[in-house]
Amino acid sequence: MYRSHVLVCGGTGCTSSGSTKIIETLQAEINKNGLKEEVAVVQTGCHGLCALGPIVIIYPEASFYAMVKEDDIPEIVSEHLLKGRIVTRLLYTEMVTDDGLKSLNETDFYKKQHRIALRNCGVINPENIDEYIGTGGYEALGKVLTEYSPDQVIQTILDSGLRGRGGGGFPTGLKWKLAKGNDADQKYVCCNADEGDPGAFMDRSVLEGDPHVVLEAMAIAGYAIGATQGYIYVRAEYPIAVDRLEIAIAQAREYGLLGKNIFNSGFDFDIELRLGAGAFVCGEETALMTSIEGNRGEPRPRPPFPAQKGLFEKPTILNNVETYANIPQIIINGPEWFASMGTEKSKGTKVFALGGKINNTGLVEIPMGTPLREVIEEIGGGIPNGKKFKAAQTGGPSGGCIPASHFDIPIDYDNLISIGSMMGSGGLIVMDEDNCMVDIAKFFLEFTVDESCGKCTPCRIGTKRLHEILDKITNGQGTMEDLDKLEDLCYYIKENALCGLGQTAPNPVLSTLRYFKDEYVAHVIDKKCPAGVCKALLSYIIDADKCKGCTLCARICPNGAIEGKVKEIHLIDQSKCIKCGACMEKCRFGAISKR
Repeated sequence: MYRSHVLVCGGTGCTSSGSTKIIETLQAEINKNGLKEEVAVVQTGCHGLCALGPIVIIYPEASFYAMVKEDDIPEIVSEHLLKGRIVTRLLYTEMVTDDGLKSLNETDFYKKQHRIALRNCGVINPENIDEYIGTGGYEALGKVLTEYSPDQVIQTILDSGLRGRGGGGFPTGLKWKLAKGNDADQKYVCCNADEGDPGAFMDRSVLEGDPHVVLEAMAIAGYAIGATQGYIYVRAEYPIAVDRLEIAIAQAREYGLLGKNIFNSGFDFDIELRLGAGAFVCGEETALMTSIEGNRGEPRPRPPFPAQKGLFEKPTILNNVETYANIPQIIINGPEWFASMGTEKSKGTKVFALGGKINNTGLVEIPMGTPLREVIEEIGGGIPNGKKFKAAQTGGPSGGCIPASHFDIPIDYDNLISIGSMMGSGGLIVMDEDNCMVDIAKFFLEFTVDESCGKCTPCRIGTKRLHEILDKITNGQGTMEDLDKLEDLCYYIKENALCGLGQTAPNPVLSTLRYFKDEYVAHVIDKKCPAGVCKALLSYIIDADKCKGCTLCARICPNGAIEGKVKEIHLIDQSKCIKCGACMEKCRFGAISKR
């Protein structure tokens, strides 16, 4: 038995910050100090506070060391692991109070979370099946195969109220029931791990931190609908997730938890990976299945729905990673337990990837119905630099912007739809007063244009025309008629696009038009960008009262647009200015502003 366990985050965020070298250095230093038999180093998945990586947590003290560098390792080993003295200077700052050390679960970031889908992330070694089993893993599968009929499994999921976490929010149990009701010689269970929304990394983190939970849930789903084969469609851009899934599948087969006659029940089920090439449209269920079949990923008209004719024209269910991650806990704890959390129509918890203008960038899991203000100001730590909250984008390119007037809205499926946004897969990008909402709409449209599969004209051509109008407006060439065209075109695309991705593509434009119309008007009428973002509408001005004539701005200007002699007031030639902002950044006297 080890007296101490050193947990090091091995998720993508911390890995990119150098956690692999931290692990190597830790192991070497532990060996050097003769602690090899006393201290275990464990590589885990994401702990949530991604902005603080690399993260090292030492148990049993639960000391959370943030932004650890290789040079810090000798001190951690000699002071903490050898002498038992916590290195306070490296602790997550919120743990250190005037009254002593606060426990990690009492910090603002963690205390209001309720981790179900993320319960093992940052806790176990995702590459060790024994650690998953040690936390109750595969208990739900064993219970289902020995105690439940397929109909009882489906009824349990129906009673829990679990809705799909991939964006649409369709009742999971109902989807399974429809697939079970269609007879076929073969059925399939698919997992959508093709997470492509900008700023979204929820599913990737579950796969990196707890891959076995997805395998177990898919096997349960296979038993419920009568399927023997599963496919996980995962982005090739997620190499850590892919590696850990491959390891998990091999381990599950070795333990007899995938393959033939699982738990001696007579039930056969196996899983294969299919790697996606990074096409956003393959997040749409029919396009995903078309891609698994080896064809170009394009959506199909519906009906028939996948529960009737899906993969290889056989009855198929498709859920995303987070949806599956809830299934084993629902089986073990009962549907009433899950349904007791959340709101009337949105049960359980939801994982969000907090990004943008927020202090605590990272991954959070909260009960449905938690107010947006609580997520941003308390869990997220608020907006940096004392700036004001302006909007939050949920649902990625398919979602909309939530303005400050709805800052207290309880987050659930129906509330977000009612204000022109949507839950989506769980990306939550925070914006402050320095963000231009017209530019934000253009950013998401640019993404959609690039990612459109091109199969239907409303999406292929319509989104391109939307982007052109937005580009015209941000360049100061828009008219009020353009705003009317913009709105009309949005509704046309929503009503006529083939798949859900095309139908929701106009949402960022519609929501910003709805809540930030004044910014559009300012771009069109005043030829000004109120947030000072759109370069074509900017002017950099030197304040004569503050200018000291130091010439630094003139020397730094890449285009020779600033004129003036030493100790004389300088001027910017607007015809030469390329609006790079270098002069404003370098001015020591605050004499340059943008308008």
